Order: sequence, then C-alpha cells, then structure tokens
Amino acid sequence: MATTAAGAKASLDVSHKRVVFASSLGTVFEWYDFYLYGSLAALIGKHFFTGLNETSQFIFALLAFAAGFAVRPFGAIVFGRIGDLIGRKYTFLITIVIMGTSTFLVGVLPGYDSIGVVAPVILIALRLLQGLALGGEYGGAATYVAEHAPPGKRGLYTSFIQITATFGLFLSLLVILGTRLGLGDASFDNWGWRIPFLISSILVAVSVYIRLQLHESPVFQQMKAEGKGSKAPLTEAFGRWSNLKLVILALLGATMGQAVVWYTGQFYSLYFLTQSLKIDATTANLLIAAALFIGTPFFVFFGWLSDRIGRKTIVLAGCLLAAITYFPIFKGITHFGNPAIEQAAATAPVVVIADPNACSFQFDPVGKSKFTSSCDVAKSSLAKKGIPYSNQAAPAGSVAQIKLGNTTLESFEGGGLDSKAFAAQSKDFVAKLAADLKTAGYPEKADASQANYPMLVILLAILVLYVTMVYGPIAAWLVEMFPTRIRYTSMSLPYHIGNGWFGGFVPTIGFMLVAWKGDIYYGLWYPIGVAVVCFFIGLLFLRETKDVDIRH
Repeated sequence: MATTAAGAKASLDVSHKRVVFASSLGTVFEWYDFYLYGSLAALIGKHFFTGLNETSQFIFALLAFAAGFAVRPFGAIVFGRIGDLIGRKYTFLITIVIMGTSTFLVGVLPGYDSIGVVAPVILIALRLLQGLALGGEYGGAATYVAEHAPPGKRGLYTSFIQITATFGLFLSLLVILGTRLGLGDASFDNWGWRIPFLISSILVAVSVYIRLQLHESPVFQQMKAEGKGSKAPLTEAFGRWSNLKLVILALLGATMGQAVVWYTGQFYSLYFLTQSLKIDATTANLLIAAALFIGTPFFVFFGWLSDRIGRKTIVLAGCLLAAITYFPIFKGITHFGNPAIEQAAATAPVVVIADPNACSFQFDPVGKSKFTSSCDVAKSSLAKKGIPYSNQAAPAGSVAQIKLGNTTLESFEGGGLDSKAFAAQSKDFVAKLAADLKTAGYPEKADASQANYPMLVILLAILVLYVTMVYGPIAAWLVEMFPTRIRYTSMSLPYHIGNGWFGGFVPTIGFMLVAWKGDIYYGLWYPIGVAVVCFFIGLLFLRETKDVDIRH
C-alpha cells in the first residue's frame, strides 16, 4: 500500500513538472517575441520613424513599444472571459499563435523608406495584436499552473512562470547579440535586425506543439463537472462591487508597484546605459544579460519563500527597497559606466539660460512641430547628445544661452529663417557646442577603458533582485485573491493594467521627463512615486493569501 502511494506521488510530481515545464516554455517564447521590439527600439525607430527628428524617433519608437502594453488589459478581458468559459488550455493556445504571427510579420515588414507612413501604421497594428495576445497569455499560464500545484507550493510552482519573462528577455538579448556579432554592426543595423523576428516562427511552432500535449486544469474540470462555472464572468468580475473592489486594490496595492520595479530594472536600465551614458549597445546588452543570469534564480527563491512567510511581505518590501535606493544605484551606474560624464558634470555643469515661455516640450510624435526658438535649439542639441543640464530663467525675449562651466555659448533664433538657412545655422551651432563640450570633458561615447564592469553588473543585479522580489510571488498572490469561476478574468485585468499601463510606459515617461528637465535621473521619479503609493495601499488594504483554498 505504501509502495502504491509512493508511486502515485511520484507520478503526480512528474505530472506537475510537465505542466510547469510546458506552460513555462511556451510563455518564454511568447515573451521572447514581445521583448524583441523593446530590445531593438532604437533601431526600429530609425527604420520605421525616419520622418521624425532624432530625439522623437527614439521616444516614438518607445511609444510604439508601449502601445503593445496599452492594449494588454483589453486582451485580458477578451481572453480572460474565454478562459473562464471554455478553459485555460485552449485560450493560451490561441494567444501564442496570434503573438507568433505578429512577430514574424514585423520581421518582413518594409520600412519607412520603402512604403512611407504605412510602415509605422502597420508596425503599431502588429504591436497592438501582440499586446492583445499577451493580455490573454499570462493569466492563463499562471492560473493553469496554480490550479495544478499542490497546497503549500503555489508560490514555488508559479514562480517558474515568473521566470519566463526574464528568460524571454534573456533569450531575445542572446539572439540579438549572436546575430549582431555574426553579421557585424553595419549589416545588423541595415537588415540583420529582422532575423531575430523571423526566428520566432520556429519557436512558436515548438510552443504550439508542446501546449497541445497538455490537459485542462483539474480545478477547472471539477468546477465544470459540478456545474459551478460562471455564465457571465465579466459581469461577475467587474459588475459586482465586492469583486471589483478587490480588482482595484490588486492593481493599486500590488501590480502597479510590481510593474514599475520590473520595467525599471530590466528595460529602463538598458535604455539608461545606451541613451544617457552612451555605452555601446552590445556592451549594454551583455551587462543586462549578466545581471539577469545572476538574478534569475531568485524568482524561484522568493516564490518558495512566499509559501512560508507570505506573498504580501516580499512584494511590498521589494517596492519599498526600490523606491529608497533607485537614485543612489543609478548614480552609481553612471559613476562606474561613464565616469567622464559624471566628472564633466561636476567640474563644468551645463546650464540652459532661457526665457521659460520660449521653451517647448521636447517631444514631436508626428514630426510636424518645429523647434526653432533659441531655447528649443539649445535643449534639443543637448538632448540628442545625452548631456545632463539644469535650467535657469532669463528675461522675456532674450536669446537662450548654454553655460558650460565658465564658457557661454549663445543659441540662435530660427523662427524667421527658411529651412536651408536654419539647417546651416544649426550645423554651425552644433559644431561649436560639440567643441565646447569636448573642451569641458564631456565624452561623445563612453570610454570602455574607464568603465568598471564588475561593479556595473553588481548594481544591475541588485535592480534585478528587486524585480525577483516583486515578481516572483505575484502570480500566486493574484490567483489566490479570486474564486475559480472568474479567476482568469479577475486576475488578468489588474495584472495587465499594472504591467501594461504603469510598467510598460516606464521607459517612455522616464525619458520624456529627462528630455523635459535635462536631469538624467529625473525619469526615476515616476517609478519611485508609483512604488511608494503601491506600498502603502497594499500594506493597508490587501490581505495575505498563502493559506487560502483555491478550489472554490
């Protein structure tokens, strides 16, 4: 009898491992598809938004990246409803096919130079499809695994789903690096960037095959057999205040803080290295990959720990630690990544002295605005070079000046100039500015010989550690908050609003704030503010759930 019980337990363990592996592997490939765009945002901006100025190209490419996040809550509603009505398995089969097809099409889509404005329009449409698919993916995978997990191990089992996002990013970085190194920078930038997108078709085929081998969740099957399933999951989830209130609290007290910590640690840090510190893309990707390699096991560790001390404590601690330490960590990244820019900013600080009313917000999403005032000329020139600066008000009507330590460079008013004359004066001004910046010690690119790569990896790994704290236990926490009959729908919406809207816009909002203020650290105020608000709401209004019975 004992032998039979042991055999049954072993069989159960093997079955659980198969569920975790199959669900996780498919989700890895789906995240790989999604993150390719984020990792290649700067290049995509050059190929699909060439009608915009250089600063707007990058920000608009980030907006197209964020567009995929913006529609994720709608995907959560659509596919969450399907998942609660017909089952978890078939729903995330549909999502992965949509995701894979959209990613493959990005790889074959002609650029702006070939088909004009149609190119970015189609690109954004494909991003929207990817976002919709991802909106249905996560809730299905997390719910499916949690409903297979034995009591007391839901945090551990679902933590493997949490790893998939990082593995997907890690895989995308490795494929990008391998392709870039194999082809060379010039060929990769010209056409080779498409290869990682095309490779996704192979990964999708593998994912679909694996998921076809799975069976439906036993908890869902039992619920359907007992006739307890929901006939109107959207109405039950969002039309009844008792559940809607919990959905809102899950968003404001858990997922929005988790999201900004996650995207700051894995995406904003990458853009900070390349855009603010001018570290070359290959080195920056390798640094992030090394940090992810070090930090990834902690997803499982914190998932396991949450089965013992609770989900709430670990997630909120990660939010608080991030909010407290972001500024010193990113200043440390500057110190060890590009000490020359830190030294120059200390010895010859850049100040833009201008009439505040003559300064525009340095963002042009449609390529129609003309930044021709002397203030705009000065600030856009500095923003393109990634130079940190502060602002000082000048009398109304005065011509803006850039002060570099003891040197002052006067800008020019371009409002009354024709395009040819404006271009000529801009070229002359930028050349003078470059010479003054060089004299003041500001580097055009980071000097690899001055960088301390071990310390950079350590600091980036700390950012990833915060990611593992907030993300490792979050799936189990969300699954346990809601009843089986509306679980897929209920947990998916707060997760994807938090991650799609609050998290997905971290790079975009962060760099818009930097371009606005000139302070390369100013963009950190957004994730810090969101994380602090989340910490207090979660602390006061959300309960611990690790011991609840999820079969009802």
